[in-house]
Amino acid sequence: MSTELKLAMLGMIEGNGHPYSWSGIINGYDPVAMAECPYAGIPVYMGKQPLESVRIPGARVTHVWTDDAADAPKVAAASLIEHVVEMPEDVIGKVDAVIIATDDGTDHVRRARPFVEAGLPVFIDKPMATTMAELRQFVQWEQEGRILLSTSGMRYAPEMRLSERQCENLGELRWITSFTCKTWERYGIHALEAVEPLLGPGFLTVQAHSDAGGDVMHVTHRSGVKVTLGALHDAYGSFGAVHLHGTKGDLPLKLADTYHAFRGQLVAFIEMLQTGKAPLPFAETVELMAVIIGGIRSREQNGACIHIREILAEL
Repeated sequence: MSTELKLAMLGMIEGNGHPYSWSGIINGYDPVAMAECPYAGIPVYMGKQPLESVRIPGARVTHVWTDDAADAPKVAAASLIEHVVEMPEDVIGKVDAVIIATDDGTDHVRRARPFVEAGLPVFIDKPMATTMAELRQFVQWEQEGRILLSTSGMRYAPEMRLSERQCENLGELRWITSFTCKTWERYGIHALEAVEPLLGPGFLTVQAHSDAGGDVMHVTHRSGVKVTLGALHDAYGSFGAVHLHGTKGDLPLKLADTYHAFRGQLVAFIEMLQTGKAPLPFAETVELMAVIIGGIRSREQNGACIHIREILAEL
C-alpha cells in the first residue's frame, strides 16, 4: 500500500448522506459546495469544526460512485474527491479499500461482493446484515480471512465514554435505556451499539413490543443488566439519548457531537488498514447483528422471546 491510503466511497440511498459527510471528514471539504448538500444537518456539524482541522491524515477518498449518477459530481465537489466512476467495480485496482456507504442491511452482500472477491478490505455502513443469508455470507468471508468492518458511529461518540467519577457515582449498572429514531432494521444498531461497549458481548434474549409507530425492544445480557432499546419512527429529536441506571445513581447521556462520532469510526477503519488490527472482534459485530435479527423475529412472532444463542447457532 502507498503511504496515503486510497479509498473509494460507494453507494448512496435515500435518507443517508454519508458520502458527503464521511468523505468530507477524511478529505476536508469545500464549504460553498457542501452548503448545497441535501442533508441540512451535515454542513451544520461540519461547520462547527475549524475548516483547516477537518482531515484524517494518512488516507484520502479518491473515487466516488452513487446509485443516482447525478449525485456523484455533487459529492465530489463538496468533499474534494478527484474521480467519479461510472460503475462501482471501476475502482478495483485503483484504491486500497472501499467503503459501502449505504445503510440497507438486506443489500450489503451484493454491494460488497466484487470488492471482497478482489481482495480489498471493505467497511460496511451499519447495520452490516439484517437477514440470516446476509450475515451468513459475511461470516463466511471473514472466516476466509477477508478484511471486513462494520460499526455504528455511536460506538465512538465522545458522550458515551464514561469517566471514573461517573462510573463511581452510578454504582453497579442495573438498567440501560437507549433510543433511536427511524426503524429498528435501519437504526436499531445505533441504540444497541451505543451501550454494547459498556457491557461487552453476551446478549441473551430480545423481545419486541411493537406497533405502527415503531418498536421497543427488551434485551437481557449475561451481566444481569436489563436493556430497553427504543426505535420510534418520527422521534428525530430524541436520537442518541441513553440513560444509565445504577445502584447509586443515574446518568443521562445524549449524542451532541456527530462529527467526532463519525471521525472516530473512520479513524478506526483507517488504523485497521494501517496496522492490521481490528478495533473490535468480528464476533462482537456478528452478535450485534443477531440481536437486530432477533428483534425482527420477535416482532414477526407477536413479541416472542428470542434467544440470541439460537440465532448464532444457525450460522
